[in-house]
Amino acid sequence: MPRIKLELPDSFSFLTTIPIRITDINYGGHAGNDSLLSIIHEARIQFLQQQGYNEQNFAGVGLIMSDVAIEFKKELFYGDIIYIAVTAAAFERVSFDIFYKLDTFRNGNLVTVATAKTGMVCFNYAIKKVAPVPEEAIRKLSEVKKEE
Repeated sequence: MPRIKLELPDSFSFLTTIPIRITDINYGGHAGNDSLLSIIHEARIQFLQQQGYNEQNFAGVGLIMSDVAIEFKKELFYGDIIYIAVTAAAFERVSFDIFYKLDTFRNGNLVTVATAKTGMVCFNYAIKKVAPVPEEAIRKLSEVKKEE
């Protein structure tokens, strides 16, 4: 079976840092895959907050994660600081993607430890139906792209 191979955008609009906590470490002595999913969730929340949004109020609609892909490249260990670049792209009628590039320093060099993509669907919780991606949100999330 072919491995997941994510194609990342050329630029990202947001950068945050998140340390690896002792609770992120599994029996293998490195950060577990479940911890990486939680870490990209935290990065997504910070990314949305930067634009004045959250997952319950995304310009008037809610957000549901419809899919996720994580490409693990290197181990992460307790105390590592992850530099996470985040951006939104691939806007469609009711959905869009959020991309993540996770880097850390190893022996003085910045190395990519994982890449990820979450598919986000806009949802109206009051009527329990998908909703169009708000134009305001597309404008705000598409505006400024900072080079890595």
